[in-house]
Amino acid sequence: MNASATTRPTVGVLALQGDVREHLAALEASGADGVTVRRRSELEAVDGLVIPGGESTTMSRLLTVFELLEPLRERLRNGLPAYGSCAGMILLASEILDTRPDAHCLSGLDITVRRNAFGRQVDSFEENLDFVGIEGEPMRAVFIRAPWVERVGDGVEVLATVPEGPAAGRVVAVRQGSVLATSFHPEVTGDRRVHQLFVDMVRKGARARG
Repeated sequence: MNASATTRPTVGVLALQGDVREHLAALEASGADGVTVRRRSELEAVDGLVIPGGESTTMSRLLTVFELLEPLRERLRNGLPAYGSCAGMILLASEILDTRPDAHCLSGLDITVRRNAFGRQVDSFEENLDFVGIEGEPMRAVFIRAPWVERVGDGVEVLATVPEGPAAGRVVAVRQGSVLATSFHPEVTGDRRVHQLFVDMVRKGARARG
């Protein structure tokens, strides 16, 4: 454990693909030291990990190429706090619909997700969401080729759903223990509340481990 994990934890961003820089900036603004993770030694040194948006099947393959798949699964089983946005949610799921047969998942959350559930890139949209555990005005959420959650297992808390429209009621944010995931991209809006929630989760996990 990082010696300062209970005050300013070290939070990694998986830097194989996707919007890494935006997450690093959001983590720094939320009271963490953000670092990139591409190697096993870097993974072992962090107090928490963000898995960013990107292309989930490509990221799955790169986890294997960089020999991170099994080490990351092991750290998740041992309680590593993790947050996944969009493709990160897909990778953290225990079951993925509409994906390649050789794609891997991390099983950090007992959920089933559907890739590109809202449509293609041209169907990207924004929506105001009420988010459990986050105070203040509704969160402006940006969905880009986003997944949604089709099944939620025991112990998984639903944090946000789409409020209206054809996708009304679809689950787009969940938490299970020390693992958090959203279908949308809070790193691109300037609203740091999701990252602040996650950094607080990392601090609490560090205190619990002593």
